[in-house]
Amino acid sequence: MTDSLNGFSLDTYLADLAPLINLDCGTRTPAGVAKVADIMTEKYEAIGWQVVRHQFADECGPCLEITNAPGASHYDVMLVGHMDTVFPEGTAAKRPLKVEGDQAFGPGVSDMKSGLLSTWYALKALDPAVLAKLRVLVCCNCDEEIGSPWSKEWLVEKAKQSGCVLVAEAARPSGDLISARKGNAKYRIRFHGKASHAGSALAEGISAITELANWVLAINEQVNLETGTTMNVGVVQGGTGVNVVPDFAEAIVDLRFWSNDEAAAVHERLGFMANNPFLRGCRVEVERQTFKPAMRPNEDTQGLMRLVEDAAAEEGIPFNWLEAGGGSDANFTAAAGVPSLDGFGPMGGGFHSQSEFLLLDSIAPRIRLLKRVLTKLAR
Repeated sequence: MTDSLNGFSLDTYLADLAPLINLDCGTRTPAGVAKVADIMTEKYEAIGWQVVRHQFADECGPCLEITNAPGASHYDVMLVGHMDTVFPEGTAAKRPLKVEGDQAFGPGVSDMKSGLLSTWYALKALDPAVLAKLRVLVCCNCDEEIGSPWSKEWLVEKAKQSGCVLVAEAARPSGDLISARKGNAKYRIRFHGKASHAGSALAEGISAITELANWVLAINEQVNLETGTTMNVGVVQGGTGVNVVPDFAEAIVDLRFWSNDEAAAVHERLGFMANNPFLRGCRVEVERQTFKPAMRPNEDTQGLMRLVEDAAAEEGIPFNWLEAGGGSDANFTAAAGVPSLDGFGPMGGGFHSQSEFLLLDSIAPRIRLLKRVLTKLAR
């Protein structure tokens, strides 16, 4: 199968995609992420681009900083993709890349190995005259699936050196691109009480579970469906026996929000509650384990959106802008004030599940769209 994109061959594309799918590269499998980095390094070096490898921690794989303009202090565009998946070791052997009809399946096939590969395809196909006027930075991230704890400072630093950011996460099955994403945070809250015998010395104990229960109710009261600020106490544990007043309990809480100010207010409220427990003598620890600010378009982003709309019209690709609930690295770059848009990979869905799929008919058109957007940015 071929396409007008410089003789694009879907068979060749799938042959390039297979090695990226058929290996275990969960965030906690740094050796697998390193193999993805090796593959992408070879591809970019083959088209003459400079690749710099960053190892931010032993616990994670490497990140790649790739450019056609070595030594530049400013880039016209920064392209972002992540090399890790959410899947445990052994998944690739059980579910290697499989093509059925007009879809492909496999771990990370649309989230986001196809986005990584399509970015390279678009850059490889760009007119050399366009590239001569366009300073491009490509950042391949190693830990996006757990909130980019090791790479986010690097990503924000590079975004601030760039005119705009395009993230190659998958477009939705509808074809929609992403102009906004909810922010999210995860909290671990620990409750420390005092153990005692529930039968003979109940009054001498301080129940950590009772404190937790009061917190669950108070957290539920902070949900604001009108503004989109939601909180969910998703995991709880505590206690050692039915006849023992529990001296420890724990809750894991998910926070999602459109307003960064509301997220800050929630964080402050949780801190206040920790310092003012419901039960005298109880001690509460609040740990924010992950945080991604909300991605909201600013005036400059709206100008970038119009450029993308024009490019799509010229390619005959219909789409709408979507406000998505899940987060990506665009959350960080947008919060840094850099115009950021997302969803520039091929269309797919079923993320983080066995049903994850990639729509094959979308691959070539989405490469053409990204290529057209880059061409417009070079003018």
